[in-house]
Amino acid sequence: MAPLSQVGVVPATHRSFFLLGGCWHVAEVMAKLMVMTRAKSKPHSDKAARDMLQKHACPVPFHEVRARFLGNIAAPDSRVAPLRILGKLWGGELPPFDNLDDLNELIDALINGLWNDLTRHQKRSEPFRLTRLPTEPTAENLGRFALVRQQELEGFIDGLFDGRDKIDLPERAHQAMQQLEELRDMMASICALVERDTQAENRTELQATFKHLRELTGIMEAEINAAVLSCNRARRQMLDGVAT
Repeated sequence: MAPLSQVGVVPATHRSFFLLGGCWHVAEVMAKLMVMTRAKSKPHSDKAARDMLQKHACPVPFHEVRARFLGNIAAPDSRVAPLRILGKLWGGELPPFDNLDDLNELIDALINGLWNDLTRHQKRSEPFRLTRLPTEPTAENLGRFALVRQQELEGFIDGLFDGRDKIDLPERAHQAMQQLEELRDMMASICALVERDTQAENRTELQATFKHLRELTGIMEAEINAAVLSCNRARRQMLDGVAT
């Protein structure tokens, strides 16, 4: 059994299997992916993932995608299938591809790259960080900052619940989710406020607001990481119990 710190990783020797065992049922794709080799893969990076999302017109922004993937990885249900999750970014099905190389590139950037990289945040020594944003005190930056934070929190929550209304969470993760939901709603309120007053340019007030938002970002990150670690610990305990 793979170490629990690596739960959610798509093993290099099984990366084609996830598609073969998924719901796409395309014989030609199966045959093509059977001969995929890691030698063809380009170095993974956030830029590669961003480029793939943009190329295939993904309606979900990158910062929300990475938060959603982290929620999926942390989910108590260890049977999460990365390719099913990937399809949900486009409403439930992968986008159309001109050729199989385009499909391989998408999987390589988002699953072999971004998804697998995010699994490292299941370790206390590798905490997750939210997207860094401009904090020059302007109304435009304030609206952007609040919107991105709202989308990141929404993404993490959606990823953890994965379409379910209720899930069983360990107590610390449950507390974290309550806090994150409140913070998400707070960010939504700030977005609405900026939309109503787009000319708000009182520099002193904006500086104070950004200072508060930076503090809240630290709280968001702490609660996200607490939820991830708590779920990982609970999953480890559950598997230890099954093993014995």
